[in-house]
Amino acid sequence: VLPVLVMACDRSTVRRCLDKLLRYRPSAQRFPIIVSQDCGHGETARVIASYGDAVTHIRQPDLGDIPVPAEHRKFQGYYKIARHYRWALGQVFRTFRYRAVIVVEDDLEVAPDFFEYFQATFPLLLEDRSLWCVSAWNDNGKEQMVDVGQAELLYRTDFFPGLGWLLLAELWDELEAKWPRAFWDDWMRQPEQRRDRSCIRPEVSRTMTFGRKGVSHGQFFDQYLKFIKLNDRFVPFTQLDLSYLKKDEYERSFLPKVYAAPEVRVEELQGNRRRDLGAVRLQYSGRDSFKAFAKALGLMDDLKSGVPRAGYRGIVSFVYRGRRVYLAPPSDWTGYDPSWS
Repeated sequence: VLPVLVMACDRSTVRRCLDKLLRYRPSAQRFPIIVSQDCGHGETARVIASYGDAVTHIRQPDLGDIPVPAEHRKFQGYYKIARHYRWALGQVFRTFRYRAVIVVEDDLEVAPDFFEYFQATFPLLLEDRSLWCVSAWNDNGKEQMVDVGQAELLYRTDFFPGLGWLLLAELWDELEAKWPRAFWDDWMRQPEQRRDRSCIRPEVSRTMTFGRKGVSHGQFFDQYLKFIKLNDRFVPFTQLDLSYLKKDEYERSFLPKVYAAPEVRVEELQGNRRRDLGAVRLQYSGRDSFKAFAKALGLMDDLKSGVPRAGYRGIVSFVYRGRRVYLAPPSDWTGYDPSWS
């Protein structure tokens, strides 16, 4: 059983999220939906209640303001979100006693094969201790930057993507006692929490966000998020062999493929030259060259604890003008440098 936890607050548009979850859900028994509501917003509560027993509606009881340092007063919303996550995950794992959970937010719309994707990757998460989550999201998943013809393609990433993600109860056992007071997702990206573990992420996202208004006031939304391509073709993941995502196999196949790709200069990519080469590699040498290349090619260029979005061992795979590009560090890469953030 893989419950879906929907984190809700004051968006009555949660209906769009719930309608898609219910439409694509293959089984109510295997995928119970729990909506955890913070904020006590009446209209949103009525929308959730209108689903009757198709969903379980739980309410975060502590709605008071949180004492924060004066310079963080404008971040009160982030503190409330972290409190809500801690409470809701505690309910799922301590009260309902589930083994794992898929977490989505109230402004996410899911793809037709969302449930199929998580059902197929769940066994990998149980088996491979070098993984700590499965995410439905590709941070660089804008339509022109993914290969929609390879919707079945999955990757390992060292970056915690969130935005529709699966975790095990064991991970909550590890994180609950030290859960942060605010900015929980960036906290997850710190080396102390990640501990050199990876997540699985898709070539084409299985969620998209329609929530421009939120605590981040649309930061990133107009530039990136609204352009993320939502997969629209059902991939029968449970019938595919996903063993290539296990750490040893992945490093045996993915890394040689990246470093065997011919190296090109960014000007050659932008000028659409050397088309005969097929997949190519663009090598960066440090933080500044990574950011300059990412900006020039339309990738998200921010680093969290030194890890690039969607990166694995520093490598970011994407499509540029119809060809596969690996933005990669030198092959003797030795690890992330948190000072790059």
